[in-house]
Amino acid sequence: MSHQPSDFSNGDRRNFDMSSHVQKMARKAIQKVVGNPPLKKDNAIMMEAASSECSEYSELEELEAPPSYRPDSLEALCKATRFSEPELKRIYRGFKAECPSGVVREDTFKGIYSQFFPQGANTSQYAHYVFNTLDHDHSGLLSFEDFVLGLSTLSRGSLEEKLRWTFGLYDINGDGCITREEMTDIVTAVYDLMGKFTDPFVDDAVIKDKVDRIFQKMDQNHDGVVTLDEFLTCCTQDDAISHSMCVFDSSI
Repeated sequence: MSHQPSDFSNGDRRNFDMSSHVQKMARKAIQKVVGNPPLKKDNAIMMEAASSECSEYSELEELEAPPSYRPDSLEALCKATRFSEPELKRIYRGFKAECPSGVVREDTFKGIYSQFFPQGANTSQYAHYVFNTLDHDHSGLLSFEDFVLGLSTLSRGSLEEKLRWTFGLYDINGDGCITREEMTDIVTAVYDLMGKFTDPFVDDAVIKDKVDRIFQKMDQNHDGVVTLDEFLTCCTQDDAISHSMCVFDSSI
């Protein structure tokens, strides 16, 4: 697909850059919980080291999971993610070290997320949106599968997969489209992350102006909402947006 020159203003681009930046923080928060998977170039070294350490385990659920929590089989998770068996075993050990109960509640997730921003930043609302995006069954709990599937998408997914994840973040109520209100809520939460460190100061009028301009660009049929197709088309055809939304490294 050919890319078109961006007709976004510098201010609009900065808004997308900020949004993609905090989504990168979402990946780091997940990494904090599950442990840091190795760089792809280190896979061979890690696999060799892990082979003797993990040879006694044939399935992921054998790794001392509590009775209340039983992860999917190792084979199933390998098929569902872009991680190898040794990587998944290593990630699971990190997850169990941070979350002995096998699940993470929203308050715990918010505490982890807040560690990646300056003291005084209001991370609660954005962390809530990220948590809801990961919590596919809306149980109020994140399992190992929830974390590893999100981490796989954010770190090794294709551009379209990352954009679909991002769309799910903006689509707060999960009805398949983004309204101005939802866009405003997310953009406001993004600026809350920066708090007093935002320069220049951003008020409601600035946020409304940014949302209006972004919405005008994405809402191609002017029906008042942005669909997934409109979101993907706009982001993949615009170099500035595509670059800012694809800031996640393909290896972590």
